[in-house]
Amino acid sequence: MRRVASWLFYAIGALACAYLALYAYSVLTAPKLVPGDPIKIFRNPDAPKYS
Repeated sequence: MRRVASWLFYAIGALACAYLALYAYSVLTAPKLVPGDPIKIFRNPDAPKYS
């Protein structure tokens, strides 16, 4: 039982480290938002127009 608890502790710690690494990657690679810049929404030019 003690061995299972230690493996569970290590697994939760590894999961937490992976989550923090993924969060740091997303923060560092996110595009910088500047107030006043237009929002760029890319749309397929061949898409049908419903209006």
